[in-house]
Amino acid sequence: MPEPNADPSRTVAIRDFSEMDNARISGDHWKIMFISGMGFFTDAYDLFIIGVVMALLKPIWHVGKLEESLVESTALLASAFGALLFGRVADMLGRKRIYGVEVLVLALGAIACAFSPNIWWLIGFRFILGVGIGGDYPVSATIMAEYAGKASRGMLVTLVFAMQAAGLILGPLLASALLSTSMPHDLIWRVLVAFGAVPAMAVYWSRRHLKESPRYLAAAGKQEDEQGKLTNAEHWDKDEHSVSFWDGFHRLVNDNKLLSRLVGASAAWFLMDAAYYGNTVSSPLVLSALNSDHTLLQKTLTQLGVFAVFAVPGYAMSALMMDRMGRKTIQALGFGMMAVTFGLLALIPNLEKMAIPFLILYGLSFFFTEFGPNATTFVYPSEIFPVRVRTTGHGIAAAMGKLGGFVGVFVFPYLMHWKGLLGAESAAAIVSLLGLVVTLTMLPETKGKSLEEIEAEASSPLEKMAA
Repeated sequence: MPEPNADPSRTVAIRDFSEMDNARISGDHWKIMFISGMGFFTDAYDLFIIGVVMALLKPIWHVGKLEESLVESTALLASAFGALLFGRVADMLGRKRIYGVEVLVLALGAIACAFSPNIWWLIGFRFILGVGIGGDYPVSATIMAEYAGKASRGMLVTLVFAMQAAGLILGPLLASALLSTSMPHDLIWRVLVAFGAVPAMAVYWSRRHLKESPRYLAAAGKQEDEQGKLTNAEHWDKDEHSVSFWDGFHRLVNDNKLLSRLVGASAAWFLMDAAYYGNTVSSPLVLSALNSDHTLLQKTLTQLGVFAVFAVPGYAMSALMMDRMGRKTIQALGFGMMAVTFGLLALIPNLEKMAIPFLILYGLSFFFTEFGPNATTFVYPSEIFPVRVRTTGHGIAAAMGKLGGFVGVFVFPYLMHWKGLLGAESAAAIVSLLGLVVTLTMLPETKGKSLEEIEAEASSPLEKMAA
């Protein structure tokens, strides 16, 4: 039983969730996974496609290096804001109340981008797109985690995120198909960015009609009727459950153990995205080091091959092993191997002149990113925070990740122009090593435990944060 004066954010709900925890994967789980994952399909699609778009736009609009960096990085900066905003609101009002709004913002941003008259309008509209992308992170991850059983939670949350794989494949396919036609380039790039609205709108209605998470209802003192309307529970206490916008942030930073988890999850995500987004968004630039004479279509097809052969199996392996190996092991392994592959790309002399070794190393960096911290940094924050501040904590961690992505995307082209692969990939290797240190020293293992057990550990003075 919780102490009478215990902080509500640290109080495990009295309601028994053992039936949910011990349940096998059902059709409802798969439905939630799909409608949650479509936002990440769009995120990955946009992540890839903007590199192709900029390759098309530079000669049309005579885009400079500053504008190019802003186009490729603004959505990441905006997604940090979106993650913070939607993450906090989902803890205040409920997951259901906010779910679906983020994909609507995302879709509107994508459509607006397609009608941009110049580079600065495109930068502005990509900010709107980014807000929607960022908002999807904390809400989708938390909804899946709160519905999943403890033996399959890691896999299901990972599969939500692994929908990125479909976006990474469809993006190059669509771009290659359009580039192989006689369609004007000024029309091709507009079609490519507008398509990002399609998967988002496809799941809007389903998200708006998803039932509220039982864990949130119990913690917030709410109940949901057959029509989906939320009302206060019989013993609802206004003083306990009414919180301000800033309250969730205060609860996280004023508790040393929760703060340690928050810093660990946020730092790992920041470092992960700094290396990953820089390499992925700038992949046409990286592949130019291999053969600068290749056309944009040839580079796009090369990247499609890298994604299909290396990245997609990485996502699959991550989902398969998340509940077997554990989050901490996979994240540490991934960061370590990223450091090795990035280091080899940077240090092997004239590697860009050896096509097969170059592509294998570049591909392995993608494999161990997906079978590693790209998945685990998404899973961790959906588990390690108390239910009343879960989306808030996830939103902060995701925001820090997107800030890392912003830094990586903004700086990576300058490093490539400065020292080529040596400058860019050395920086990525150092960042990955730092991620390994953060993982080993600041994050717990959560596999096989219920969310309430993980929450109770954060409340216990005996908990070892690096266990």
